[in-house]
Amino acid sequence: MRDGERVGQVVVTFVSRRNGRDVAGYAAAAVRMDALAAAQPGYRGVDSVRDADGLGITLSFWADEASAIAWRDHPEHAATREQGRERWYDDYAVTVASVTRDYRWRAGDN
Repeated sequence: MRDGERVGQVVVTFVSRRNGRDVAGYAAAAVRMDALAAAQPGYRGVDSVRDADGLGITLSFWADEASAIAWRDHPEHAATREQGRERWYDDYAVTVASVTRDYRWRAGDN
């Protein structure tokens, strides 16, 4: 990815705390949601991390607000979100923002 490549995109930040229950069900749903999101118009990528205590941060990138809203409203995504509330999460927060600047650094780059 080049510097500035994300400028103008919409980023949906999903910060969650897993409860540790139904690990296999969560893993299967996560794989399915990753594949489903990647197939949506306007999808531009995802970055995600989770620590050993269950705290996770996922950033999904979209071409525009309409694409991000379409993903939020996708019926299978909405159903999985309800499963998450019932089975996998203690809590979560969503923040939506526009990317105004981005850049990269990697060891060994000049």
